[in-house]
Amino acid sequence: MALYPSYSTLSPPKSQSMASLRGAAATARHIHSASRVRLSLCSASSSSSLSSSSSYSPASVKCLQFSPLAPHIFKDQKRSSVSTVAAASDPAQLKSAREDIKELLKSKSCHPILVRLGWHDAGTYNKNIEEWPRRGGANGSLRFDIELKHAANAGLVNALNLIKPIKDKYSGVTFADLFQLASATAIEEAGGPKIPMKYGRVDVSAPDGCPEEGRLPAAGPPKPADHLREVFYRMGLNDREIVALSGAHTLGRSRPERSGWGKPETKYTKNGPGAPGGQSWTVKWLKFDNSYFKDIKERKDDDLLVLPTDAALFEDPSFKVYAEKYAEDQEAFFKDYAEAHAKLSNLGAKFDPQEGIVLDDVAGEKFTANYSSSKD
Repeated sequence: MALYPSYSTLSPPKSQSMASLRGAAATARHIHSASRVRLSLCSASSSSSLSSSSSYSPASVKCLQFSPLAPHIFKDQKRSSVSTVAAASDPAQLKSAREDIKELLKSKSCHPILVRLGWHDAGTYNKNIEEWPRRGGANGSLRFDIELKHAANAGLVNALNLIKPIKDKYSGVTFADLFQLASATAIEEAGGPKIPMKYGRVDVSAPDGCPEEGRLPAAGPPKPADHLREVFYRMGLNDREIVALSGAHTLGRSRPERSGWGKPETKYTKNGPGAPGGQSWTVKWLKFDNSYFKDIKERKDDDLLVLPTDAALFEDPSFKVYAEKYAEDQEAFFKDYAEAHAKLSNLGAKFDPQEGIVLDDVAGEKFTANYSSSKD
């Protein structure tokens, strides 16, 4: 359980004056409430200094800032002394972080991997488990090495490295919120719908809170439709939401060196945008629209990827109703997608405050990209 540092350990000697006591108490209250300080990933030595010292200075706490090395520090730990404070993210920092994410998207063309980062942190939810964080969901556990090494998360360390400077800059934003903020912002900036997001997710405190491997969907299971239902029904999602969420494959590429699927490069990916290579589901794979459904339905271009789980959307009778609808009606797809994305982002998460934090509605400048080739 993530807790605030106990201020009962900060009591002064008995000989100290009542005025000093009152001053110390006021200082403690200020530390606790002024900006809802989160001591993220504090080292064990820092924790022991809090409990053994009679004076407290925030500057004396040696917090391990998020870095590509951080997950490895927690590798193989069964029970960690590391703790995080269960505090809501700071709204002002969330808004500022969102603007920095927009700049990152413009400079790195990293929309797809940021969407995947948010999804894979949230997509571990199990509705049959009540206890947090065992139930999974968006809780920031994907930052730990044990979960990053799950096969379905191959390559996501690159996403963590991309947003590291933003996390370092905005310590008042939880990892769980930052992952979901990056995912929703990437959808919106790529031309997709506004996602009705809320924030205030609490971070899991240690790697022993990571879910077991196998909760995320696979690309090529023996029975694709059954597999999709098994995974998404476990989260409390229905057929309409499964198909709508699958439409996010309008963004991105599959890289065979990571997933075992797709071509090393195609005429649409050989020159980027971003790092070249991989096989995309759509021609303009950094534009969020309904072309995924159109292209899967037609299947006329060998350079466009169709996974078994993609093909199932037009083969399964129930899925097909929605896939056909979205291929014809982008507005309907956007509406259903936005609702499903927000639902996935919230399921299983622990919010502080419980009602969450809603940011003001700010329309971002839409991203445009130059592609290797096109059908235009």
